[in-house]
Amino acid sequence: MNTRMSPPADGAAEAWMARLMAPDCSPAERAAFEDWLAESPEHIEAWLEVERMLALTHAVASDPMLRAAARSSRREGAAVARRPWRVWIPAAAAMLVAAVAALQWWPQVQQAPATVEHFATAMGEQHEVTLPDGTVVRLDTGSTLSTRFDGEQRLVELRQGRAQFVVGEDPTRPFLVRAGDSLVRDIGTTFQVSRRGELVNVGLLEGRVDVSTPATGQATTLAPGEQVTVAADGTVSERAPLDVAAARAWPQGDLVFRQRRLDELLSEMNRYSARQVRLADPELGALTVSGVFHAGDQEALVAALERGWPVRAIRTGEDEIVLHPRGR
Repeated sequence: MNTRMSPPADGAAEAWMARLMAPDCSPAERAAFEDWLAESPEHIEAWLEVERMLALTHAVASDPMLRAAARSSRREGAAVARRPWRVWIPAAAAMLVAAVAALQWWPQVQQAPATVEHFATAMGEQHEVTLPDGTVVRLDTGSTLSTRFDGEQRLVELRQGRAQFVVGEDPTRPFLVRAGDSLVRDIGTTFQVSRRGELVNVGLLEGRVDVSTPATGQATTLAPGEQVTVAADGTVSERAPLDVAAARAWPQGDLVFRQRRLDELLSEMNRYSARQVRLADPELGALTVSGVFHAGDQEALVAALERGWPVRAIRTGEDEIVLHPRGR
């Protein structure tokens, strides 16, 4: 029998906050909260607004009048927590007002200052870092990423490049990744996010993630082996199959191509090396190429292309190789 319960739509974020902070909040209720949060980007935004409002308690905690209000709210909260849902939900808003006015309502962990870190990789470099919550992040070449962890949430912003996240468990704080206009909410999983210009791609390897764009109100949930692309205007594409082999290969330093245009392949390989491979004739870009290449190994790439495709390489400088049609 399903024992999960949900509060009404109006004031749901405030009601969830009050219930989650109650001493007798059950695992089933916490699971129901996770389901509610995943239903729409509006729920996520409402929850984040409530969290931001509660964070203001840090600034007002020293006021003696507000501390007195907090003591009163704690007594009321203990009584309300023992009442049925239909009773405590109407009282949630009033309880929240008192909670905002006092630091005592917020768990002790919220009093710790936020931990902010910045990471970046240069051309040809990949870097792996373990975040304070145990999350393992693999940064691809030319990537920039910032993290902000506090008592409310674990927030990551991918400014450019590509990253893989193996998310550490923390049932008290959501793990969010912002990239452009997209917001990715992890639900215990391994996923990848890439940002090139204004385009954002999200691919899921294990578990589940919710992808939303507050600007358009779109939201979708990915299953393992699926991906979506978010356009500059916030439009989320239809879910599409993810090339799992390619997704698992790049964190190991290999790039997998299946029937890709040659110009696309060179654009990807050139991201990893100062030695650039270029086309003398743009028409060569339409050639389709399949293979596995080690990122940054331009000499091996050129040798493979000369063996299997109608091109010949001319080294025009220390950092440039130009591909010409064979026979010319």
